[in-house]
Amino acid sequence: MSPLYEFSVPVFVKSLGGLKLILEKTAVAGLDEATLLADSLAPDMFPFVRQVQIACDNAKGAVARLSGQEVPAYPDTETTITELLARVEKTLTFVQSVTQEQYDGAEERVVTLPYFPEMYMTGHDYLQQYVLANFYFHLSMAYAIARKNGVPLGKPDFLNGLPLRPVVV
Repeated sequence: MSPLYEFSVPVFVKSLGGLKLILEKTAVAGLDEATLLADSLAPDMFPFVRQVQIACDNAKGAVARLSGQEVPAYPDTETTITELLARVEKTLTFVQSVTQEQYDGAEERVVTLPYFPEMYMTGHDYLQQYVLANFYFHLSMAYAIARKNGVPLGKPDFLNGLPLRPVVV
């Protein structure tokens, strides 16, 4: 198994599952959706809706680039929690569709990004130095904005479970 596959696809699936849980709890919290979706932690920061969109974009973009595929385009048109949940589901479906074999050569694959013109990273550096940190940043910001607005969330919601096993002595 490619280490890049192991540290992207299963990681994104688990964490997007946590984002889905956060959105589900947000949906039933009785908040004004328009206010929440437009809220941020600071005036110069992206709002909640954009944090969720970017977290999804990081996951699908990374998996597509590392597997040598075209990045699926999702228009940023969500205006409700239900629509954001659909985006997370669509992202999960795409991420889970990529096979380990498609990651052959991913470590040295040339990855270019539109916002770094005439520059590239290897697949390894892209995942390790950029994608994972950026993905978790936006996921954390969505969690923090929801929590700030009174959604009853805790760290277990963000972590979405741990692979704990009993200690055998």
